[in-house]
Amino acid sequence: AVPRTRILATGGASHNKKILQVLSDVFNVPVFTIDTANSACLGSAYRAIHGLVAERNVSLADVVKLAPEPRLAVTPTPGAEEV
Repeated sequence: AVPRTRILATGGASHNKKILQVLSDVFNVPVFTIDTANSACLGSAYRAIHGLVAERNVSLADVVKLAPEPRLAVTPTPGAEEV
């Protein structure tokens, strides 16, 4: 099951596991990545599709169901929230 609170990292920094671990530890949530180039463009495309189908009460969640599944990259280091 995918946690309700998580970080989805994209872009160049998403390939740096140490940066992802810091994010995970600071926010105490798992960090996921997607293996998609130009993720900002992809997000914009999904929003555009959502705009086109908005009259039919289609939610953004329904539009992005076909998006690539995020992959778990890192989880919080035990005890990091205490630091």
